[in-house]
Amino acid sequence: MKEQVRKIIDKYYPEGTRLRDIFMRHSRQVADLALDINRRRGLGLDPDTVETAAMLHDIGIFKTDADGIDCHGTEPYIRHGILGAELLRREGMPEEIARIAERHTGAGITADDIRSMHLPLSEGDYTPQTLLERLICYADKFYSKTRLDSAKPLESVRASMLRHSPETLKRFEKLHAEFGC
Repeated sequence: MKEQVRKIIDKYYPEGTRLRDIFMRHSRQVADLALDINRRRGLGLDPDTVETAAMLHDIGIFKTDADGIDCHGTEPYIRHGILGAELLRREGMPEEIARIAERHTGAGITADDIRSMHLPLSEGDYTPQTLLERLICYADKFYSKTRLDSAKPLESVRASMLRHSPETLKRFEKLHAEFGC
């Protein structure tokens, strides 16, 4: 892992904490799957960039209120991507990495989703656009931060997406067509 990535993680996720263990394990699982898909599918993405994106996609979770994963911030969990993107920009990370944090939640979040579900987000389009954004978004759906022992089966991921909305499931299915085995 690049030194800059390690420094950012160390700054916000102190060694020896349960939250760091959860964050690191989840991020590593997402990174390993994304790297595997990149290789198997011949996507041609730079492996170091894939790893960086995966390791930092959830950097904003510590600012949220999610006791189950030891996050004791004040923000709603749905905001972790936007909060992470702001943090990564302040830390001088490339915009392509910040946007991954910003756009990986669910199968992406549209302005219509924000309005119809009354989500606590600034109105905008937070759907993954680039190949790298889509890859990290997809890989992330298979790993939970509350059940770190194994990957979620595809049908569990689909059910989770459908719980958000039929449109979310449709967006996930497009990602699955692009990246699934």
